[in-house]
Amino acid sequence: MKASDPVLVTGATGRQGGAVARALLARGATVHALVRDVEAAGARALRELGATLVHGDFDEPASLRAACAGARGVFSVQMPNMKNLEGDDERRQGKNLVEAARAAGVPQFVHTSVSGSGEYQRRQPGWGSPASGVHYWESKEYIEDLARNAGFRSFTLLKPAFFMENFVRPSFLFANWVEDRLLTMLTPNTVLSLVATQDIGAAAAAAFTDPVAWNGVELELAGDRLSMREIAAVLSEVLGTPIEAPSLTAEEALAQGLLPAFVVSQQRMNVVDSPARPEHARAQGLAPTDFRTWAKAHLGRPEAAKPAGASVAGVSSRPARQA
Repeated sequence: MKASDPVLVTGATGRQGGAVARALLARGATVHALVRDVEAAGARALRELGATLVHGDFDEPASLRAACAGARGVFSVQMPNMKNLEGDDERRQGKNLVEAARAAGVPQFVHTSVSGSGEYQRRQPGWGSPASGVHYWESKEYIEDLARNAGFRSFTLLKPAFFMENFVRPSFLFANWVEDRLLTMLTPNTVLSLVATQDIGAAAAAAFTDPVAWNGVELELAGDRLSMREIAAVLSEVLGTPIEAPSLTAEEALAQGLLPAFVVSQQRMNVVDSPARPEHARAQGLAPTDFRTWAKAHLGRPEAAKPAGASVAGVSSRPARQA
């Protein structure tokens, strides 16, 4: 395989795959973007950046084998089926991609999973309880094991922390960010490891640039560590409007519209810390993005003459109500 041979990027129209595609293109790499619909807006945007669109579907193994043919590397990302969280869609799709890459003779496989997966999670308090999300974590671990044991010449596992992009409105995880309040169940003492998706792209691009150095690396990836109140303080500074971060009870969170699955998730986040740290990225030669830098670049300060009651990045500028 030559450095000019393509890297196949799955999930290319999503946050992680899109970041990887852009980072590789910025390095001058040849990128094949796996998409289901080559005429979709996101796919067309990738093509305009210089990527070659390749049709494929995780549930169609033949399309994956064709897409992997001739690739020097594959970037892998799968997500759980949000309509069937206890199903095996994620495992099946991950297995299909690993097998397709091996059948096509792809030498390098970079897979993105989640911070804390595997043995780390099993050692935490409450493992095995309904709140611990066993099926979710075991699905992540299943695909990681496939990548480790498939026999690729080089494999890398990226384990990103909580996405900074989850603080952009409208957000699936923070759909109840209202009235200048960021409503969660996280306690004042709970610290979140945070990562910008651009840093996932940078890490994957670095791995594809130096497969030998990154072979076997399992990177717990973060760019910052902050509590919800510290996050709110940064957002207040950047957006130019006060934002509070009250800690809700489960009953209050559900009443405010937080999805039950995220209530359970946040209960566990109060007990189980993420092992992702900025220093892990720096040890790999990366320059991770801190939350303030990310927020200034992606949210920005509103114009000075904002009308009363107008929205700033999806946050109302009206006086805050008490939670």
